[in-house]
Amino acid sequence: MKNYVIGLDYGTDSVRAVLIDTENGQELASNVSHYKRWKNKQYCDASINQFRQHPLDHIEGLEITIQNVVKESKVDPSLVRGICIDTTGSSPVPVTKDGTPLALTKGFEENPNAMMVLWKDHTAINEANEVNELAVSWGGEDVTKYVGGIYSSEWFWAKILHIARQDEAVKNAAHTWMEHCDLMTYLLIEDKDLKTFKRSRCAAGHKAMWHTDWNGLPPVEFLEKLHPYLAELRGNLYDETYTSDLVAGKLSQEWADRLGLSTETVVAVGTFDAHSGAVGAKIEENTLVRVMGTSTCDILVGSYDEVGTKTVRGICGQVDGSVIPGFIGLEAGQSAFGDLLAWYKELLMWPTEHLLASSSTLNDAQKEQLREEFSDKLIVELTKEAEKIPVSESLPIALDWINGRRTPDANQEVKSAISNLSLGTKAPHIFKALVNAICFGAKKIVDRFEEEGVKIDSVIGIGGVARKSPFIMQTLANVLNKPIKIAASDQTPALGAAIYAAVAAGIYPNVIEASQKIGSDFDGEYFPQTDKVEAYHKLLLGYEKLSAFADPNLKISQHELSL
Repeated sequence: MKNYVIGLDYGTDSVRAVLIDTENGQELASNVSHYKRWKNKQYCDASINQFRQHPLDHIEGLEITIQNVVKESKVDPSLVRGICIDTTGSSPVPVTKDGTPLALTKGFEENPNAMMVLWKDHTAINEANEVNELAVSWGGEDVTKYVGGIYSSEWFWAKILHIARQDEAVKNAAHTWMEHCDLMTYLLIEDKDLKTFKRSRCAAGHKAMWHTDWNGLPPVEFLEKLHPYLAELRGNLYDETYTSDLVAGKLSQEWADRLGLSTETVVAVGTFDAHSGAVGAKIEENTLVRVMGTSTCDILVGSYDEVGTKTVRGICGQVDGSVIPGFIGLEAGQSAFGDLLAWYKELLMWPTEHLLASSSTLNDAQKEQLREEFSDKLIVELTKEAEKIPVSESLPIALDWINGRRTPDANQEVKSAISNLSLGTKAPHIFKALVNAICFGAKKIVDRFEEEGVKIDSVIGIGGVARKSPFIMQTLANVLNKPIKIAASDQTPALGAAIYAAVAAGIYPNVIEASQKIGSDFDGEYFPQTDKVEAYHKLLLGYEKLSAFADPNLKISQHELSL
């Protein structure tokens, strides 16, 4: 008898579902739904780094995509054995006592503070600084030590504290808060007991400082010193956490009817997109999986013997079982990767967007056609011209911190910068500098892991940038001086979520076996070009110097200064 599973992957702009044959990993159907409110920039204010999303975007997308893959695949719905959901994170959502997202209740429908606080929201910088100051001064154990020693404004406690201070009504109405991956899982299952609901180990460990060293979430005494509300909230959260190979519950009758599935379909514990992406890419020990999209997440797994209680400075956490149960999952990443290039594209499109609209020469249809043509061709043409520029040529130096710095050493207050401009600098030169910057940022992450004794034998690239931009991937291979394999699947995180679902449903005994059997193949590999590696290494020094200028807290090593 055939068995099928569904992986649901929530990204920044859209949600996608895949329906997978568990025998061979064949993708029988896939579907993508874009968030309509997010597309209209509702509830966001980029000038203050506020990025919120309405839960309805995610609920509607879930229903649309799963219905469509079930219909398209034409499989017997009773043979869909499991579902697993991965999401961005940390993206917490305030909920009522029965687990209803606050934005779905009267009076909060249009309140941004009642929405999901998206991973890229940086309104909680001050609160993150408070966490970091208190962690080393409160008199107890440093609760940030397993999240790189620096708590980020992108994470759970800082965001909740910011909202609580900003909006008394939301604070009072929210019974508790749930990570996005937990909320979507909870909505699907029959058992609605929030206290016993199985929360994601991945989300809790990497973003909420959950660790067995202090018996779960940070101690009440620590949270009380941070803010009394957080100490009170802790009692409405959770004690235990669970890995994503486990069953969170069975599909409720309501959702079985809405999706066209069976109440015998199990729903696995939720996870984060980068972690499921690593599983979908067949991650192994000492393999770095780079999930490259608007931002990046860099995922490694290490054995207890290799990592143990050793802490790695300046990363996004090390959590037992967060990627593969039985291993320590380690996460790092860049706050902007594709986002940096998207910013530049938007900058260059300004004349088209604004001046073309006021033109009296063209009619409206012609204006729209021209705008779309410019938008479609801009990055393609910049790439062609940038590839022609020799690495030896004097180039601008840029920083990739357009949305702050995630790792190494999180600091969301730093800004991007560009230096070494001249009258000879053209748009393709700046584009090439920005591509170099995102690759140099990746290099600093690899260096940090290796400096801390975490070995990296191979690199795998997944995500839109990895699949679509040979120029960026070749530059990255040259900068890292390592070969990079590219996962063949266009939906690797969704595939990884499906792998978790297959294990939770009992079709495979463990994540490693399921990943090797039905994970993505590879359809390309980039090798360092020896004649360019040294040139990029010299450009890296310029990046280092500009980094130290933009953030005086950073230090350049003597080795780098000698180059």
